[in-house]
Amino acid sequence: MSHVKIKFCGITNPDDAELAVSLDAWAVGMIMWEHSPRAVTVDQAAEIGAALKRRAEVVGVFVNPTLEEVTAAADVAGLTMLQLHGEEGPVFCAEAGRRTGCKIIKAARVRENADIQAVHAFRTDLYLLDSYVKGVPGGTGETFDWQLLRRQRSNVPMILSGGLTAENVHRAISMVAPFAVDVSSGVEELGNPRRKDPDRMAAFAAAVHPEVEEDAQLVWPVAGDEA
Repeated sequence: MSHVKIKFCGITNPDDAELAVSLDAWAVGMIMWEHSPRAVTVDQAAEIGAALKRRAEVVGVFVNPTLEEVTAAADVAGLTMLQLHGEEGPVFCAEAGRRTGCKIIKAARVRENADIQAVHAFRTDLYLLDSYVKGVPGGTGETFDWQLLRRQRSNVPMILSGGLTAENVHRAISMVAPFAVDVSSGVEELGNPRRKDPDRMAAFAAAVHPEVEEDAQLVWPVAGDEA
């Protein structure tokens, strides 16, 4: 079983980005949706991206952006991936990838099996499966029913998100066997969504690193052998 990768999301400053990299983060995500409490500007994202120096994937997280917005942000901030968390369709995703040269992560909010099936219409580089909370595109700190994923198969690598913490992430990995896990609120300072807690980040990374059991029922491809 391949080593499960970590994406620390909701990063708002270079210090937290550096800590993420020191904990073997595969990707660092920055929220570029102005209504999020974790939102960063393009200039702030550029500062974080420059600090990473290509040591991790630099992910811009968007909700229903225009192509012009993602193109400009990718150029200024040095993004390597775009995470699209709204109602963007397959054509938009493909064009965003073509214009920016970034890999595309299409996010889906899961309530039932149909939500998982719907994301397969997207020919993106990765999928991210998150919890559904009405009116909130992500970052809710809520889990969803991981049992829905146990019989799924896909040719696209999957990132598991939604309510993950150091206490539950190993169980989630054992059940789902994702390509990567994504965490934001689960490693934040209590009461402060704009700063990460170093101890919580370190505990999360330590919980992820043990290898997943070989008999996990879901086998998502290891596209990081390219990602």
